[in-house]
Amino acid sequence: MAKLYDYLPEIDGEEAVYVQRLFEDMTKEQASKFANIYRTRRKDPQIVLITCILGLFLIAGVHRLILNQIGMGILYIFTGGLCLIGTVVDLINYKDLAFEYNREVAQEVRSLIA
Repeated sequence: MAKLYDYLPEIDGEEAVYVQRLFEDMTKEQASKFANIYRTRRKDPQIVLITCILGLFLIAGVHRLILNQIGMGILYIFTGGLCLIGTVVDLINYKDLAFEYNREVAQEVRSLIA
């Protein structure tokens, strides 16, 4: 059984618990492949936070584009982050936005290496 922190020490919180459940039945080789692919595809919550803060002052919606939510990103760009209300809500929920994206990436990577 592979240990999560041996392969992905940078993740924590809900994401760590979720990925650890995926790691439970992996061999060391599978865990290493998973970690390499997942590390390149996942989005760091701090990057989401920074781009969301920039959305308050520059271009709203960049954080949504980074999270591959193209429709919402374009909507935020054209409406000024839904008159900044959406951007403020996303500032509060930035960890949840990143976790939702990373959860989908983890599932996709898990299916690739299985």
